[in-house]
Amino acid sequence: MRPCYPFAVTANSPSSGGESAAHRNLKRLALAWARARRLVLAATEVRLPRANYRADVVAATPRSLSEGAFTVVFECKASRSDFLRDSAAETGAEEHIAALAGRLAELRALIAGHRPDLRRGEELFAEFDAYDLRGLRHDPHDRIEAELRAAQRKLHDGTKFAKLSRWRAASLLYVVTEEGILTSPDVPDGWGWLVKRGDALALMAKPCLNPTTPEQRVALVERIAARAHRLAE
Repeated sequence: MRPCYPFAVTANSPSSGGESAAHRNLKRLALAWARARRLVLAATEVRLPRANYRADVVAATPRSLSEGAFTVVFECKASRSDFLRDSAAETGAEEHIAALAGRLAELRALIAGHRPDLRRGEELFAEFDAYDLRGLRHDPHDRIEAELRAAQRKLHDGTKFAKLSRWRAASLLYVVTEEGILTSPDVPDGWGWLVKRGDALALMAKPCLNPTTPEQRVALVERIAARAHRLAE
């Protein structure tokens, strides 16, 4: 397969109808962030396998069959209303989620301190030093994680975030936002968080690593290539 490379969606692209300039800029920054981290196979507005969702930006490392390959989905949100669209908050739900998210973050940091083998230890890019919790059996962690996911599903039922996480749409998932749009407890569990600072993105929260098969990674790379080919026609 011939590699495709990151590109920015222009105002003339079919995908830009009704899209704000701020949202297009977040996608441009996500592509640049991906390119700087060896995710050289990338495209915007990619229809995901197994889902009727189109992701804002999808990227992948070369050699998707290799064990160290990554696929990444970026969801860009230029406003809080966009992030909260189709969600129905219940009284006290946000405070409960904030408390659970804080407890889970503290516990993961504690586990990582005691179990350095659970950190991938990417030397070139600290952003990829994700918590690799696959196979870990830790009752307090599992209980809090399940409670947090249930609370977030209740708050954001039916949104992309919960489903893409449940379906493990990519190895890593990031929400990309303007500054001031979210707070840490808002970030869906397992997702990373990138915030626009000037003309670049700053990492605010690291994601958890989702296990993906070579077949899943290849399927996503094929969707990237198909999207790039359509825009090049």
